[in-house]
Amino acid sequence: MNDRKKLLDEIRQLEFATVDLNLYLDNFPDNKKALSDYNMFTNQLIRLKRNYEDRFGILTNFGYSESQFPWTWINEPWPWECGE
Repeated sequence: MNDRKKLLDEIRQLEFATVDLNLYLDNFPDNKKALSDYNMFTNQLIRLKRNYEDRFGILTNFGYSESQFPWTWINEPWPWECGE
């Protein structure tokens, strides 16, 4: 369970960074450094989410992730229930 929590924490941190940079870039679209950071964090986030889903199951639903058979989205614990 520690690996799962650690991976979720890393995903949440990268999600925060990408949302923050997204908002920044909405106001300063010509900032090359911010865009470079955004792309770097986004690529890391994609890799971490794939890693998580390969090991622990779907993180999000509604077309963001494929599901194995049988349908696994309903399995517990849900990603947000694994926290403290």
